[in-house]
Amino acid sequence: MRGRISTALVVLLATAACGGGGGTADDIAKTPPKQTGVPKNGGTAVVALTPGLSPNYIYPYPPASASGTVIARGQLWRSLYRPSGAGDQIVDTGPSLAELPVYSQDRKTATIRMKGYKWSSGRPVTADDVVFSLDLLKAALAGSPANWSFYTPGQFPDGISAKATATDTLSLTLDTAYNPSYLLSMLSLLYIMPSAEWNIARTGGPHLDFTQPRNAKAIYDHLTKESSDQKSFATNPLWQVVNGPFRLKAFDPTTGSFSLVANKAYSGPGEKRLDQVDFKAFTSAAAVLNQFKAGNLTVGTLDSGFISQVGALKTKGYNVYGAPAPARFDSLTINFKNTVNGFDKVIAQPYVRQALQRLIDQKGYIAGRGIYGGAGSENYSTAGADSPYPPAFGSTAPYAYDPEAARKLLADHGWKVVPDGATTCEKPALCGSGIQQGQAFRFTLASADTPKYVGARDVAFASAAKKLGIQVDLVTKSLNYMYANYGNSFAPAKANEWAMQDYGPLYLAAGYPSSNTVFNTDGSFNLGSYADPAADKLINASTFGADSKALSAEVTALGKDLPALFLPTPNTLVVWKNTLSGPGSSFQALLSSLYAPEQWYFHS
Repeated sequence: MRGRISTALVVLLATAACGGGGGTADDIAKTPPKQTGVPKNGGTAVVALTPGLSPNYIYPYPPASASGTVIARGQLWRSLYRPSGAGDQIVDTGPSLAELPVYSQDRKTATIRMKGYKWSSGRPVTADDVVFSLDLLKAALAGSPANWSFYTPGQFPDGISAKATATDTLSLTLDTAYNPSYLLSMLSLLYIMPSAEWNIARTGGPHLDFTQPRNAKAIYDHLTKESSDQKSFATNPLWQVVNGPFRLKAFDPTTGSFSLVANKAYSGPGEKRLDQVDFKAFTSAAAVLNQFKAGNLTVGTLDSGFISQVGALKTKGYNVYGAPAPARFDSLTINFKNTVNGFDKVIAQPYVRQALQRLIDQKGYIAGRGIYGGAGSENYSTAGADSPYPPAFGSTAPYAYDPEAARKLLADHGWKVVPDGATTCEKPALCGSGIQQGQAFRFTLASADTPKYVGARDVAFASAAKKLGIQVDLVTKSLNYMYANYGNSFAPAKANEWAMQDYGPLYLAAGYPSSNTVFNTDGSFNLGSYADPAADKLINASTFGADSKALSAEVTALGKDLPALFLPTPNTLVVWKNTLSGPGSSFQALLSSLYAPEQWYFHS
């Protein structure tokens, strides 16, 4: 196995070295170019979707059973508050549908004033639409807690009553006071849907009182059923009622590619100069690169494994801008419920997780050609880059890269370390509870087939582990397969199929990167079943308390306890033709996969 790993790594490095194109991390702009040119009306922008993530659903909240990736999220229907693309802000107030909440002194009542946006039908976006959307979300969760990946039982939207006190005014009554920043981050995930047009349980059926849970369930079932018919996405009248800047013109069920045209009734920011935006689906990062080089794409992201191609792209007339996305962290997600080779017992030991973290050479990954190519930054916490809630240890790694320290940790805890061989537990009393004498240290790491750097960094990690006699069995899976099958909260039957997984980035809420739902014991997105009472207490404090220091305490504790192994954060490389322009913030937001083509234009 060692030879296979080494060979694979050499091939990756050689491929990058031979790629040509004349580009390094120094050739990438660290801030978006200024808005430029004389705007022209018209034109079609062609945008590359993230490879491997073709949309297959249109209703904003696909049920867990659908394994759905939503089409044009945020373009057809806006959430109550538009998420921010900046690290120090939770929401972008400009394109949000409502003014910021006003809280009572006990934080148990929030009053929200709608801004006066309109549906494509011309009807105002009202407080009733927000109540409708919240009721449908509750109906989805009543069916299965797994139907919304941001849900923790007993938390939002549980215990929250919404009432339209006027056409443009909403009152939220909370059983338990939330930290206002956390509640705002939840409201940024609440997509607002048309209550007057979608409140039906069958096509042509009567309009129903959606505040009755039975009716809300019937409406939800109808909408999710309609959303399973991909061939009708562009023709079903339901999906043409939008409050976002675009409506769907065409969808290809075979590939997942789709086209948007402007919603003429949209009243939010942006000049809406483009005639059309085509989103193209790809199965590999290499295919995206080839389309860039052929000049067939207007906007997209470049896999950092192709950083040597930056020079060629600039010659072709593209801007290339790169930075780490706010509130993003990359990690090897640990499955604490995987019992193969006694992995659950082994990984439960904090010293084991510390030893494995010490095998991750973050500086080396960043510098490595074929991995990050110089475009990345070290990260050892869930807060991500430039967070207003940094860990107490700052940028100093709690468990810095040190293979010798990793070897000593294992040896001091009763393991017989056999470099390039099979390390086994020699003294069970020291190895930890449930670990048997002679037990080998071996596990499976599922690696996403895209982006390219994911496979490269996982190969490097497995190679370092092998040098301590730890066998890491690498398997490559598609992103869609991993999203559908590798999470104990929604696919517990697959728990023994993966011990660790690397599916790329995880984005928390920009401006308030709480790990609620991700690392609390009952969190619906707690993929690997991490459970720690102390962490739960800290997460509850950042979720419900008013202490502004609570989130930093949570971030610090998780960085030290290692519910996942932290990897460096690659810069997201955003590429767009220099004949296209718009506010720099609209291109910066692409770091967080937030699209704002209504603000773009071609220029002379």
